[in-house]
Amino acid sequence: MSQVEIKSKDEIALMREAGRIVSEILDELEMAVAPGVSTWDLDALSEKLIYQKGAKPAFKGYHGFPACLCASVNHEVVHGIPSKKRKLQEGDLMKLDFGVVYRGFFGDSARTVPVGKVSSEAQALIDATREALNKGIQAMVAGNRIGDIGHAVQGYVELRGFSVVRDFTGHGIGRRLHEKPEVPNYGQPGSGMKLRPGMVLAVEPMVNQGTYEVALLDDDWTAITLDNKLSAHFEHTVLITEGAPEILTRRRSG
Repeated sequence: MSQVEIKSKDEIALMREAGRIVSEILDELEMAVAPGVSTWDLDALSEKLIYQKGAKPAFKGYHGFPACLCASVNHEVVHGIPSKKRKLQEGDLMKLDFGVVYRGFFGDSARTVPVGKVSSEAQALIDATREALNKGIQAMVAGNRIGDIGHAVQGYVELRGFSVVRDFTGHGIGRRLHEKPEVPNYGQPGSGMKLRPGMVLAVEPMVNQGTYEVALLDDDWTAITLDNKLSAHFEHTVLITEGAPEILTRRRSG
């Protein structure tokens, strides 16, 4: 437990910059999502913008991942590999999971973007997942515990008839992309590590229409829903403070 890093004021300042860069690039990627665009196109745009902003990719080369952007569509939950062959179609759900390294510190965030007009069921899943992240962040106050975050997410999601993925969790973040502690999207209130000012956590609900169970494709990266129903994903990098949590990757547009 003592291995969880408390960030200094200077480190937090750098993480704010990393978070700002991530958010600005996600804004651009979101605007580029449209029918006919390939996930490879989005990855190429993300890489160009990373270097324009003086940062480095967080994901490319991480345990061998081949791209800057995790691009997962529809029933793909997370870690989708961008491809020239994968062209977006009207009604798709495009999950943009993206991170950078800026002067040695990481930022990490994800959004689910509707491609054109989506079904009312798909929109309900997007809205529930986005709001579940908000509920989780509201629980991220000093003195609360990790279980309070997951409980807030899980409670909101399951009341709406959806399920939270168990196989992937949020995480601490700082000088490394994944640090301690793990931050599950389910849990018991009052359980787990106590939250302290200076902790920085990436919280990322992945929410499925049907079962929470997932399977891994043959590429050893892409996780899909076991029942092939839709999945949505939102993520922010969040600083625990003496007061309200600070979202380091808060969106800059709209």
